[in-house]
Amino acid sequence: IFSKLLMRFCRLLYLSKAFQGHRVGTLLPSRFPIRGRSIEQLSYYSMSSADSTGVAVCWVTCPNKDSVAQDLASKLVSEKLAACVNIIPGITSVYQWMGKVEMDTEVLLMIKTDRAKVAQLIDFVKANHPYEVPEVISADITQGSSSYLQWVLDSTKTSPSGPQ
Repeated sequence: IFSKLLMRFCRLLYLSKAFQGHRVGTLLPSRFPIRGRSIEQLSYYSMSSADSTGVAVCWVTCPNKDSVAQDLASKLVSEKLAACVNIIPGITSVYQWMGKVEMDTEVLLMIKTDRAKVAQLIDFVKANHPYEVPEVISADITQGSSSYLQWVLDSTKTSPSGPQ
């Protein structure tokens, strides 16, 4: 448990930017795996715990028309509701609609965002999507490159007056 608390502390140090380049735990017994590692080296491990990183990934299916997915992706990024949207073509969806089994070729959007913005993102997609009931699902990211996760959070920050 001490090691987990120490990793959390190292993550806070890393995020503060003040301690980057410093070595940690040089006075710790050699059995601690973090002894002598830099804050930057430890930031990956600290972001890899089961705790939330503050980042979420959302998935949205769109009709197999390039413009729908591209327009939605561009708007999500420009409104700072997403840091990055991957457009994945050529998926096949099988689902039940109005009592009938349907099969359609669709495009999948994989959206990385600040977890705090997921509700806004869902509302935005519902207001701007051509489907009556668009698929919008999300999951918290619990592991990843700390620099990438921080970039996602920084990219979705808005100023008090709105998106920059």
